[in-house]
Amino acid sequence: MGRLFWKIFIGFWLIQVAIGSAVGLAVYLHNKAQLEDVTYLAAGGPRADFVLNAAAMALRFGGPQALRMLLSDNRFTQRMPVLAVNKDGQDIFGRPVPPQAFSNAKAAIAGGKSPHGLRVVTAPDGHSYILFIPAEVNGRPAHPHPYPPEDSLFVRLGAAMFASLIFSVLLAWYLTRPVRHLQRAANALATGDLSARVTPSMKGRRDEIADLGKDFDHMAARLQSMVDTQQRLLHDVSHELRSPLARMQVAMALARQQPDKVDAALGRIEREGDRLDELVGELLTLARLGAGVGMEAEGEVDLAALLETVVEDGDFEADGGRKVVLEYCDSAVFIGRGELLRRAFENVVRNALRYSPEGGEVSVRAERESGWLQVSVCDRGPGLPEDKLSAVFEPFVRSGDSPTGGRSGYGLGLAITRRAIEAHGGNVRAENREGGGLCVLLALPLTADAARPRADRSAPSKR
Repeated sequence: MGRLFWKIFIGFWLIQVAIGSAVGLAVYLHNKAQLEDVTYLAAGGPRADFVLNAAAMALRFGGPQALRMLLSDNRFTQRMPVLAVNKDGQDIFGRPVPPQAFSNAKAAIAGGKSPHGLRVVTAPDGHSYILFIPAEVNGRPAHPHPYPPEDSLFVRLGAAMFASLIFSVLLAWYLTRPVRHLQRAANALATGDLSARVTPSMKGRRDEIADLGKDFDHMAARLQSMVDTQQRLLHDVSHELRSPLARMQVAMALARQQPDKVDAALGRIEREGDRLDELVGELLTLARLGAGVGMEAEGEVDLAALLETVVEDGDFEADGGRKVVLEYCDSAVFIGRGELLRRAFENVVRNALRYSPEGGEVSVRAERESGWLQVSVCDRGPGLPEDKLSAVFEPFVRSGDSPTGGRSGYGLGLAITRRAIEAHGGNVRAENREGGGLCVLLALPLTADAARPRADRSAPSKR
């Protein structure tokens, strides 16, 4: 048991003991005071009051004879002998009267008190009588005492304390059990077990602690995903770096073995060096986007003018009869980072050109819809299997082999595009085009507030 368990347990138990003791003491003192007021008189209660009231009415309206008839029924009195005593201390039926009880009754009446178990009645003959039930008759209780004796009181108090002890233990265990699960899961996570979860151990709970467990599991899942992504990225980077480095080593070995081919070897080394420079540059861009640093300040961006420039550049770079066409473009002003957005759109257009067949056309459309700018870049290439449509935006995931046989890149362009669009509060996805080809759909919010990054933002899609 941890310290939190003992703090909760001891705290709740002491509070319950204090409350129970205070209530018990108050009841005890009240009962004691009431008994002291009617010493040698039976303490009041519902049954005693009923018997006394009935006897008083019978004596007041029917006289001693009516009272005798009433008290002759043992089922009515039920071992509660009601004495009707005159001013001389004699019972009208000749029954023995405890002197102390009669003395206390007269003292109570003289003091102006009206304790329970005592009535003063005037009969039809004009005589006054004191009706009361004595606490003892011949040394024995006249009827069962309405208040528990002290030993019974201590037994009940002990039972109450034991019950409060059990309740406090169960409550402390219930509150601290999920905390212990969280502690164990956190320790497992700290030691490298990224699969640690706490929700399965909190089945049935519907409170803030269960919500905390769900948040912990969500954090652990995100952390596991990030670590897996980083490990996969490190593996892919090492693979991509190893290939050009291996070709450079082969070129240098050939240059040493065949001096007449030094120029060709140097050309190969230069090309591989350019590829390494391109790869490192894209990796740095991807890392900066992931960290949210190293980007220029935001400003107003004319998205229509930016797309026109990207389309012109893409059409200029196209070869093999390919071309890029801006089919439609709504005017839109956006608060964002112009160069980053330009690169995002440029990567998508270049990827579409790379996989378009000779003479193929890449179409670009930009339309406003419900506060969003929907941009689509579509080609007539081979498309993608359905299970790879979402993975194509992951680092080092290539769209496939270029139909022209050219180099298909490192698989970082679309990953950079996704990070850039999400950094502006938008989203990007891919879908296969009817009739063959692939469409990349990019959505950007057009309001200044929506331009800020938000993970829960979603945009309507449109082909």
